[in-house]
Amino acid sequence: MALDLYQRLGLKRGASEAEIKKAYRSLAKQLHPDRNKDNPKAAERFAEVTAAYDLLSDKDKRAQYDRGELDEDGNPKMPFGGGFGGGYSSGAGARPGAGPQGFENFNFGGADAADLSDLFEGLFGAAGAGRARAGGPFGGGGFRQRAAPPQKGADVAYRLKVPFDDAVALKPQRITLADGKTIDLKLPQGLEDGTRIRLGGKGQEGPGGRGDALVTIEIEPHRYFRRDGNNIRLDLPITLKEAVLGAKVKVPTPEGAVMLTIPKGTSSGKVLRLKGRGFTAKDGKRGDQLVTVEIHLPGNDAELQKFAEGWDGAGNPRASLGI
Repeated sequence: MALDLYQRLGLKRGASEAEIKKAYRSLAKQLHPDRNKDNPKAAERFAEVTAAYDLLSDKDKRAQYDRGELDEDGNPKMPFGGGFGGGYSSGAGARPGAGPQGFENFNFGGADAADLSDLFEGLFGAAGAGRARAGGPFGGGGFRQRAAPPQKGADVAYRLKVPFDDAVALKPQRITLADGKTIDLKLPQGLEDGTRIRLGGKGQEGPGGRGDALVTIEIEPHRYFRRDGNNIRLDLPITLKEAVLGAKVKVPTPEGAVMLTIPKGTSSGKVLRLKGRGFTAKDGKRGDQLVTVEIHLPGNDAELQKFAEGWDGAGNPRASLGI
């Protein structure tokens, strides 16, 4: 007998959200295809536990599953066991006005439709109840059963960590799916931490086709760049000589080093701008890289100390503070 969704995660019904999340993380770490390249069974189990977590982490779908309204693939269970049975008889045993056996005068378009609306609301929701009241897909002069369309397979959720530099450059990322196949994922404009990308037809197989893969992006922090909207900030140390006399210095960007001009007489805290070196917005426009200058003074430099002792300074830089 196939395991139910809780059993797939090694849990009992009634498990808390935290327990479900903890169990999934543990199993996904053990079964991920990257760690089990020679074990196709692990990839199958990875897909199963991911599908289980995808459904159970959705409060509404979990409630439906617990009530027995959804199966393990997230598909609605057929009411009445998938049909009414018995067939339709027009022979000697049929009573006048009878439709399918056991449903005498079963006319959804007449007065009985209002009495049956509660049944259809319970089975199919309010929209289904409204169709029953109106005669809807069942017709106004008799009973017609319309088969539900085949359901697609379950979606599969992934979380992908993207290096900061790659996120700025929108560099395609290679991802391994639950079936062991790898694809190059194109990153979209307007990329943010938490952006979700849907890959159609990359989920689990179902009667109506494959579900989708849902990839949530996690942009990794950088050791010296910081994101500020679509701009990038960088603190850049320079020497006193470069600040006083001006200079051209090499500055790192996520896409490689460039030369930046330091104007003469630059003070610590001054912000210089590198146009178009930031993140790309949804409209295709790029932010900038904002470089904050920090003057770095060497310790125990005899010549610098001698210069400072003989220099009368440049007035009071704290005058604007009223002191």
